[in-house]
Amino acid sequence: MSLTLRKRRVIVEVPSTWMGRMKAQAVRAGDRFGPMAGQAKDMAAHRFEDARYWAAPRLEDAAQRLEKDLAPRVSAMLTDAARKVDPTPARSRRWPVAVLVTGVALGAMGYMFYRRNAQQWTDHMKDSAADASRWVSEKADQTAGKANQMADKVSDKADEASKKY
Repeated sequence: MSLTLRKRRVIVEVPSTWMGRMKAQAVRAGDRFGPMAGQAKDMAAHRFEDARYWAAPRLEDAAQRLEKDLAPRVSAMLTDAARKVDPTPARSRRWPVAVLVTGVALGAMGYMFYRRNAQQWTDHMKDSAADASRWVSEKADQTAGKANQMADKVSDKADEASKKY
């Protein structure tokens, strides 16, 4: 049995100057802030997606209520207006058909306007979400850039201080 033991030596570099220690701390801080910026970006994207999931059923419900409640009222109002405007009551079947066609045409136009506005609103919401996501990305990039700038400044000062001593 051998009685000799091998000694293991671990070399740890500890900066000897105050500026060297500050530079090392600044580099570690910069390494810690990078993942936090990425997490903030992911969280913002998730929240926008949650908002869209929340808004979709409510929009669908509003569309159905408009279709069921408002369209019949507009049709009845147009029918009443047609009766009031008519100078002599028609004894033929042309007026009811004309009113029906006009009501259907106005209803179709109203439906088309509704669908167009709903599509524009959806596009606007998509653009808003994209803008917010882009804004979060820019802020994360700015934060990372500022952290890097500060680390560079501290590094430069540390280098200057080490040159002096």
